[in-house]
Amino acid sequence: MTSTVNHQAQTPGLVGGPASSSSMSDQAYREIRDRLVMLDIRPGAPINEQHLALELGLGRTPVREALKRLETDRLVVAFPRRGTFATEVHITDLAHISEVRLLLEPAAAAHAARRARPAEREILTALADSVAELDTAAIPSRELIRADLKIHRAVYDSTHNPHLQDTLLRYDNLATRIWCLLLDQIPEIATHIQGHGPLLRAIVAGDADGAASHARDHVEGFEQQVRTLL
Repeated sequence: MTSTVNHQAQTPGLVGGPASSSSMSDQAYREIRDRLVMLDIRPGAPINEQHLALELGLGRTPVREALKRLETDRLVVAFPRRGTFATEVHITDLAHISEVRLLLEPAAAAHAARRARPAEREILTALADSVAELDTAAIPSRELIRADLKIHRAVYDSTHNPHLQDTLLRYDNLATRIWCLLLDQIPEIATHIQGHGPLLRAIVAGDADGAASHARDHVEGFEQQVRTLL
């Protein structure tokens, strides 16, 4: 994977001393979230706060705070006297998830086309170039999925609407879990990722209508690929 495809949202920095509890909670949230989304923590698996804290090099408080946020995201579920578990992945949820994404993804792409700042357009251009140059035969499917997540997150960042961004992240994460569950059965992952190129270039060009159309096609294409396996 090229370095540009490895774009990530910036981590809160340190200012004059140790990281705040808020930044540690954010770090724990991002790391645990991505393990859940990529199914590194398997659906239905128990979540051990102490083990996660040791693995992440963080205290139990940031991990506990992160898990509360992840419960809101429907990535974990807590049961009294039983503990916290990764939520199951139900392919039957696809229609509901796609229904929301078909409304919001085109809107986000259009907003990004109108609102992206020069530095963000540079990032999106670099991502589009990277997608075009991908050696899809050599890159593992899981890395392609990670690239897909990073592209979506870069687009959401460019909307400059934190409420829209949070909602889109939640539903994209849920859709990605379905994709990861079926990863070995979906034959055209690379084609799906390369389909981001026209979307990114439309956003960079400020073409709101074109960006919205490409985003809609992308969501519909994902749903159609999954439905062929049902």
